[in-house]
Amino acid sequence: MTRLLAIFAALAVVLALFGVWFATQSNGSDDQFAQCRIGQVAGGTAQIGGPFTLLDKTGTEVTDKDVITKPSLVYFGYSFCPDVCPFDLSRNAIATDILQERNREITPIFISVDPKRDTPEVVGEFADNLHERMIGLTGTPAQVKAASQAYRTYYKAQPADDEFYLVDHSTFSYLVLPEHGFVEFFRREIQPEQMADTIQCFIDNA
Repeated sequence: MTRLLAIFAALAVVLALFGVWFATQSNGSDDQFAQCRIGQVAGGTAQIGGPFTLLDKTGTEVTDKDVITKPSLVYFGYSFCPDVCPFDLSRNAIATDILQERNREITPIFISVDPKRDTPEVVGEFADNLHERMIGLTGTPAQVKAASQAYRTYYKAQPADDEFYLVDHSTFSYLVLPEHGFVEFFRREIQPEQMADTIQCFIDNA
């Protein structure tokens, strides 16, 4: 009887391992973008992104469906950012131009996390100066918070006695496809060419 139990126990372990292997293989084969991914998201890509309502440069209320009509590169920052945001957004603009040369069109999007200073006019001018296709968005504090929470980003204004305060914030860029939602994120160290290659892979496999 003891031997029989040992055999069943061993068989159960084998079946469990096979189940893990099968699930892994199935999940991999179901991911049409597996060959494109350069990052991993805890809990899966469904944990990031979602609907938002913000204001465009004219002060008109727009939703994610209005602005994400083609592959889009979304970045959360603020126009008074002294160095990080201009660098990251310039990198995104260069990647946009590289893709344009390859006949792949994307929309770079800048969402302000500083609604106190970043009026629609301010974000519009800021975005226009970085790239002619970049969309600048802001909103009420509640709208900005909701958009930030949807993308799991962080921001916090530093205490200050005047208007020259800084805002701590996340620095990821998010690739969003209209029919798939969020699919990939890019860290600051990713160079324009690598970003363009990765985005092209997602576009071509969508």
